[in-house]
Amino acid sequence: MALSPRLELKQTQGLVMTPQLQQAIKLLQLSNIELEAYVAAEMERNPLLDWDDGNARDQRDDHPHADTDSATDRSPTATQGPEAGLDLREDAPAAGATDTLDTDYENLYDGDSGSDTAREPASQPSLTGESWANAGGEGRGGSFELREFNFDEMVGAEISLRDHLIEQLHLATGNPQHQLIGVQLIDSLDEAGYLREPLTELAARIGCTLPDAETVLEILQQFEPTGVFARDLVECLALQLRERNRCDPAMQALLDNLALLAQRDKDALIQLCGVDAEDLSDMIAELRALNPKPGLSFGGAPVQPIVPDVFVQRANDGSWKVELNNATLPRVLVNAQYCASIDTRHAKPEERQYISECLSNANWLVKSLAQRARTILKVSSEIVKQQHGFFEHGVSHLKPLNLRTVAEAIDMHESTVSRVTANKYVATSRGIYEMKYFFTASIASSRGGDAHSAESVRHQIKTLIDGEAPDKILSDDKLVALLRAQGIDIARRTVAKYREAMRIPSSVQRRREKRLSA
Repeated sequence: MALSPRLELKQTQGLVMTPQLQQAIKLLQLSNIELEAYVAAEMERNPLLDWDDGNARDQRDDHPHADTDSATDRSPTATQGPEAGLDLREDAPAAGATDTLDTDYENLYDGDSGSDTAREPASQPSLTGESWANAGGEGRGGSFELREFNFDEMVGAEISLRDHLIEQLHLATGNPQHQLIGVQLIDSLDEAGYLREPLTELAARIGCTLPDAETVLEILQQFEPTGVFARDLVECLALQLRERNRCDPAMQALLDNLALLAQRDKDALIQLCGVDAEDLSDMIAELRALNPKPGLSFGGAPVQPIVPDVFVQRANDGSWKVELNNATLPRVLVNAQYCASIDTRHAKPEERQYISECLSNANWLVKSLAQRARTILKVSSEIVKQQHGFFEHGVSHLKPLNLRTVAEAIDMHESTVSRVTANKYVATSRGIYEMKYFFTASIASSRGGDAHSAESVRHQIKTLIDGEAPDKILSDDKLVALLRAQGIDIARRTVAKYREAMRIPSSVQRRREKRLSA
């Protein structure tokens, strides 16, 4: 066979991931915070996108040249009809079956899905002349007026740990060198108030001698809150006990054996500290009254509450109704009025191509957001149907469930269900749960009935341990026997694994703890 260059024609089939399709898949797995940031970035790049504040929609509908797609595909969060609240009764028709994009990406597998609430986005000024005329109004970014000074905000501002310590440093010493070293040590504290870096390394990094660093550290360890600048937990507790004049040899021996205290080894502690059981109980009570992380009481980051993506509420007829939390989703639309006002007759070819691409990307983003909302609603509705017993009776009636079961029921791919349930939360009458919470492994029944959910078994183990008597601590073998009596076929190592995952100590440690607290 001769080797020579030649032309060949082959016909093959392949899956092409267009940028729009990749965008739709990416939007599906984003959390609401990430989704808002992504939409805000798109709005900076695309002048035809605008926040839906209610007025822009009226302006768009009044324009005779408004784009047809943008007029029909409005805000994905302003869903009406069955999408606003699905009826989960058995005789109710399936909703969202025909709600698809021009390109179906629901059943497209794109590798492992990513895992990852948000506030209502502030209304942005549209690109119309009327909006620009009001750009200097209240709440607009184009205002040149200074914001009114609020004295209450300044007074009510929470002081940070660093500012609190710097203020004490200026009052404690007037030595400029000591003040410079003190500032460096303050900046080396972690959020709990501990000095984790060795003092020798700190002195070398600061450029001072070790005796000077130790002198400044002794001054800093007298600051409030008491216990800051400690190198470990023992020193932190010792600083607080010295302030109370309670760090005697017996208490120091207790501090030196905190490992035995964690193991609730009361007999060994009595022997090491040289005290009786009553005195040891008083000493332990004193330790519990101390603050092991004094720095956390200053300037901590505010706790961000979980904002649910979906609400599950009981309807008037007794069924369960699923609704999207529209307040957490960005409301965007295509600014058709601005698009129609652009005169492309005298524009250059690259300018006309840019406007065309912006219009196409804007329409696709609005469609993708609407499809994302429908998909989340469809998946969450199926989860509620599968876990009906949980919503009616609680965790003990949680059923085993996996991604494939939900995917087959709603005719989607498992990867799509995984993306939808990643870092999204459901608000129920029993609390707020992550969607992944409802997917649990199954444990066989010892009586040949339905399998049990792993989460319900963990709940049952915790219930048994919480109800045990102080003189009858349940061992893992006893827990296995009690669970098998309830029809749960489970091994001892599985009980131990679940117990450790819930941070429940062993029966020996629980017995010591109850004896210590008696």
